[in-house]
Amino acid sequence: MRHMASEKLKNYKRNYSEVSPKIIKTVSEIIENVRKRGDDAIIEYSRRFDNVKVESFSIKATEEEIERACKNTKEKNSKVFSYFINASKNIFEFHKKQKEKSFFYKKGKSLYGMIVSPLERIGVYVPGGSAFYPSTVMMNIIPAIVAGVKEIYLASPPDTEGKIKNELSIALAIELGATGIFKVGGAQAIAAFAYGTESIPAVSKITGPGNIYVAAAKRLVQGIVGIDSIAGPSEVVIFADESANPEWVATDLCAQAEHSGDNMVALISTSEDILKKTEAEIEKILPKLPRREIIEKSLNESALFVKVKNYDEGFDILNRLAPEHAEIMLKIDMEKILKSVKNAGALFIGNYTPVATGDYYAGPNHVLPTNGTAFFSSPLGVYDFVKHSSVLSLGREYISKYGNEIQAMAEFEGLEAHALSVKIRKG
Repeated sequence: MRHMASEKLKNYKRNYSEVSPKIIKTVSEIIENVRKRGDDAIIEYSRRFDNVKVESFSIKATEEEIERACKNTKEKNSKVFSYFINASKNIFEFHKKQKEKSFFYKKGKSLYGMIVSPLERIGVYVPGGSAFYPSTVMMNIIPAIVAGVKEIYLASPPDTEGKIKNELSIALAIELGATGIFKVGGAQAIAAFAYGTESIPAVSKITGPGNIYVAAAKRLVQGIVGIDSIAGPSEVVIFADESANPEWVATDLCAQAEHSGDNMVALISTSEDILKKTEAEIEKILPKLPRREIIEKSLNESALFVKVKNYDEGFDILNRLAPEHAEIMLKIDMEKILKSVKNAGALFIGNYTPVATGDYYAGPNHVLPTNGTAFFSSPLGVYDFVKHSSVLSLGREYISKYGNEIQAMAEFEGLEAHALSVKIRKG
């Protein structure tokens, strides 16, 4: 852990990992191959990258495969599956509050408005390797369902037999209302969703996490299709005073550090005692954790421990870091906290609100802005699965009243045809 004086943080810069040109080149070739050759390219990459050994297999999961996945999940993991279903109810409730309505209003005989309409078709990527997170299935599918998206497709890598690999995630997706499942992984899945193949329809937007090849592919197809974001390493900033429990603070830091070894974790405190006790608690906790090596890497390379003079200085630093997650364990009132935090993907307030409660169960989305992008970005939500179209209907009296002004403005900008389109209507 690095102990940093608060004034030094003014020039603190995070290390952003760049995608290597070699990976970009490889992913570009995959995308182009899928664009040109469709299913044939998908099958070729499934054999090469996912070690599919059978002679033939269906890219789209069959009804029998899906039924088997649902049956196996409910037989082998019925209890945990029921917990995911319970959590989904909370997530639905939270996201329904985000739903926007179209609006219209009249001024005289003129009509103004905005139509809010859902995207027609989306693709959700579900990793099939070490990153196996059914919770992310819920977080991507549920806001789309609430938005009114009609077709929601999932892509997830097949096993070596060309069958569904990630059964619980697939069963959960089907239970929630997914339209169909495609057994394809990696950059080739992203390319298929972007351009479409014989088996896979092109979509309006692609969401969901993945490895560096998936992230690079999403970056390259952005503009052809919408994407959620390019996710970076996970982040947490904990702001705690002497009222916090050092063991809980230490555990929460370790929890965020266990993702990938390059996670940014920070503890800001008005109390030197909390900083010291938290560090001591981390040393006690680490030997008990299976992912100790990954946690230690994050802590050694990316952790910050910062002593601040007062709450205002602490909030200032938190806002400059603009973290994905911010845990606030302070003995000050809620109103002060809510007014003070300006830049954070998600806020977890109080000693009994660890990040895990939001990651899994409580309702807010856990797909959050990383790499300091909370300065300008938001959590994944219903608003990501809709589009807006403005509506305007005017009459002759409007052109008569305002036509000269509009014409003059267009002429000032040198757009004579624009000006003429108004002039000829003035009569």
